[in-house]
Amino acid sequence: MNTHPPRILVVGSLVMDLITSTEKIPAAGETVIGCGFSTAPGGKGANQAFQAARLGAAVSMVGKVGADSFGQALTSSLAAAGVDVSHILQDADSYSAVGNVQLLIEDGRTLNNRIIVAPGANHRLTAAEVAFLEESIADYDFVILQLEITQEVNELVARWAKAKNVPVMLNPAPAAPLTDAFLSTLTYISPNEHEAAELTGIQFIDGSGRIDEDKMNEALGVLHKSGIPNVMITLGSRGSILSSPNGRYAMPCVPNVNAIDPTAAGDSFLGAFCTALAAGLSQEEALTLATHTAAITVSGMGAQPSLPDLDTVLRSMERHGIDQKLLSKIRCHLG
Repeated sequence: MNTHPPRILVVGSLVMDLITSTEKIPAAGETVIGCGFSTAPGGKGANQAFQAARLGAAVSMVGKVGADSFGQALTSSLAAAGVDVSHILQDADSYSAVGNVQLLIEDGRTLNNRIIVAPGANHRLTAAEVAFLEESIADYDFVILQLEITQEVNELVARWAKAKNVPVMLNPAPAAPLTDAFLSTLTYISPNEHEAAELTGIQFIDGSGRIDEDKMNEALGVLHKSGIPNVMITLGSRGSILSSPNGRYAMPCVPNVNAIDPTAAGDSFLGAFCTALAAGLSQEEALTLATHTAAITVSGMGAQPSLPDLDTVLRSMERHGIDQKLLSKIRCHLG
């Protein structure tokens, strides 16, 4: 058993998801009757922190919520998962962020989701409030960032981490322009296919859903040329691809998964991937763990309620025929 769990810092967002299921997405000016409603703690940063903690990492979350019931619930959810929430601040002059999640349902299956995030307190986290990280960031094995907080904070944290030789993962979502200086401080970047196209200007999936390999290679090359050594693109039902100095790995999705809600699947994948890397697993092993973790997540409803613990993931991997040596290695490093 690993007596020194991987230490992960997540600086990012906390969002209360308000989830409505519908069999028809309304057009402009139209009202439709939905078929379900629920709330669930979420936010890309909080989800990634939650997943990493559920898999055995020692996780600290830095972020901001409003002085309201949603803020209390968001903080309590992370604390219950084992995340250190002592650096989650409360802003009495703002509301906690909310995500309006619309799930399009057909025959009991989710076809797609649409999400509108009102950032609230997430965008009020300041450089002064994270200044303590300039020195303490050296205490962590990995830093995870997203784009649901201000770029000023992200750029500072990434610069401090690079100065201390702490690897940084950026999940560039929601897509936004990024400076060359910021990109050069990253160790990993993990866009989905849409975010990769926005970052590079290269569309590599055609109208029929087929991947143009030459164009995807071109997009990977653009991101590498910006100074990022490791580029991982998640491709939805097509799996994921990682291009790194160690080689290139293509990982298909887990077959025969009953996808109920795709919310937080990418966060689950990324949190698991970073946890595995920080624990000392190889990139290919980390991809395998991340893929199986995300497959479980899409099988449940809501963001954090669907994020699995390590035992659940390992049992699922065993059922899908994953080699026992890898399962033992994961348990040794994380169990």
